[in-house]
Amino acid sequence: MQTTIYVLILIAVILLDIIGVIGSIAPAIPGPPLCLIALVIAFYCFPGSIPLTILIVMVALCLIAATIDYFAPMIVTKLGGGSKYAVIGSTLGLIIGFFFPPFGILWIPFVCAFIGELIANFKLGKAFRVAFLSFLSFMITTGFKIVLCAVISFINIRACF
Repeated sequence: MQTTIYVLILIAVILLDIIGVIGSIAPAIPGPPLCLIALVIAFYCFPGSIPLTILIVMVALCLIAATIDYFAPMIVTKLGGGSKYAVIGSTLGLIIGFFFPPFGILWIPFVCAFIGELIANFKLGKAFRVAFLSFLSFMITTGFKIVLCAVISFINIRACF
């Protein structure tokens, strides 16, 4: 492979991985899919460096991550007895919290879910419980996405070098 093309592919893979890891935390950036795109690029551009089974497993894990990331906050909030206002509050909190790192991404969704549930029910204890469950769901799904993106990034770097 020509040196220029190799360097461009390497830069693309590394940038996609970095943005993907950031996207694991940021609500508007699809982290695992970006890392998966980098993995597919590395798979095809560096033949034999990534086994097909690894690619298939990572695709499946990314699909699971996307599904869990989309449905978990709603399901956990509903199972905790929360209202749609708590779900909306938590989602808005994620977007607002992104602009106030590092603690904003952790606490603002909790506070917004709490306020959303208070608006819906006016019960302090229930609002706290629902906000905590929403926060816990966010932490678990975010942790899963960060680990997944880190593993994919490691595979990519190993394949490229």
